[in-house]
Amino acid sequence: MPLAAMRRAARESVSGLPREFWWLWTSTLVNRLGAFVATFMALYLTLDRGYSATYAGLVAALHGLGGVVSSIGAGVMTDRLGRRPTLLVAQSSTALSVALLGFMKDPLAIAAVAFLVGMASNASRPAVQAMMADIVRPEDRVRAFSLNYWAINLGFAISSMGAGFIAEFSYLAGFLIEAVMTLVCAVVVFVKLPESRPVRTALEKASEPDVGLGTVLRDGRFMGVVGLSFLVALIFQQGSVGLPVAMGEAGFTPADYGMAIAVNGVLIVVLQIPVTRFIEHRDPQRLLVVSALLAGYGFGLTAFAGSIGVFALTVCVWTLAEIVNAPTQTGLVVRLSPTHGRGRYQGMYTLSWAVAALVAPLMSGFVIDRFGAEWLWGTCAVIGTVAALGYWSLMRGLPGEETATGPATAPAASTSPGDPASPVAPAPGAPAAPVVPAAPEDPAAPVAPADLPARA
Repeated sequence: MPLAAMRRAARESVSGLPREFWWLWTSTLVNRLGAFVATFMALYLTLDRGYSATYAGLVAALHGLGGVVSSIGAGVMTDRLGRRPTLLVAQSSTALSVALLGFMKDPLAIAAVAFLVGMASNASRPAVQAMMADIVRPEDRVRAFSLNYWAINLGFAISSMGAGFIAEFSYLAGFLIEAVMTLVCAVVVFVKLPESRPVRTALEKASEPDVGLGTVLRDGRFMGVVGLSFLVALIFQQGSVGLPVAMGEAGFTPADYGMAIAVNGVLIVVLQIPVTRFIEHRDPQRLLVVSALLAGYGFGLTAFAGSIGVFALTVCVWTLAEIVNAPTQTGLVVRLSPTHGRGRYQGMYTLSWAVAALVAPLMSGFVIDRFGAEWLWGTCAVIGTVAALGYWSLMRGLPGEETATGPATAPAASTSPGDPASPVAPAPGAPAAPVVPAAPEDPAAPVAPADLPARA
């Protein structure tokens, strides 16, 4: 590709997004650059503290359980208190609990604080995703979520390498560095990000019912997406829980696994932005169906892998699925979420991944021990097929997403769970409300500030 074309592609990938998004993106990158606990917890407990692998697994499970517990609560906080206060509380609590974890020596204390770290670190996700949906135009959301996902993986790749060197010097230093960088994220949020939660007018309060957790649970199409998200997450989790165990039983070394799984991070960093440019305005139903099949059969092909090269090839297949699925599915969640209930909806969506992180290790261990690794990979293929059929069925009749430049002024994300085809339809069980034309300055339809450059 000519240099001029590469520059134009890069400019088009980042142009037109509000500066608030870039501060949020920077906060995400800094947060992931400081990631240490999740990556090196097992090594810290077994090598530095001398605990058993069983205990390390228990602590990891408690860390994941903390994320499950906080998902819904953080979603409610995001809607009630606002995005900015929730982020401040979550990131400040994460910094404090991570620093505290580094000084814990008693096994029970380590387990308890690890649970708190899991709760605090997961609590920021619904707020980040809801704020991103608030400040980015509907037609730019897939691109924005993709850039954010790219920042997560870029930060993780860099931090994993750096944390390895830090761990050789001092695990405590790693904990403290993560605490400081997370605190920096909290400061960035406080200084640079205004509250983005849409303010409901008196007319909106009278015509639109409040969104509660019951509203989310009664939203059949959205809960179907949450269930499918759980299935897809269950597959992707096998890259870090099932794959290393299977490769170890096949006689491969940890270094071999490291080489194979490194392909995942490299491909995401290299391909996430160009692939997103290709899929940005394509049919999300088709993208999610294809990504589910690629994920399932990408892991299914692992049953035939007998060398590092073939393992790396299978990683390429399911990594492409991950690149396509992540921004597309997050964008779908926003489209199905009413504007004033985005926090609760994002919390429920986050819950699907948190539960998958708990179930996946149990699933892989049981299947490998009882039936063998080949059955695990076959199960992944079946789950991928079921998820693909689910996306195909669930998204039939899904209305096209409205844009900020289209005839409607309200974003499609404000679609009510009761009727996906109506931007202002009432929640399930609520009486029909009169159709009220959206005002030009409707806060539920944020647009980019006038002083920002237009999208190329």
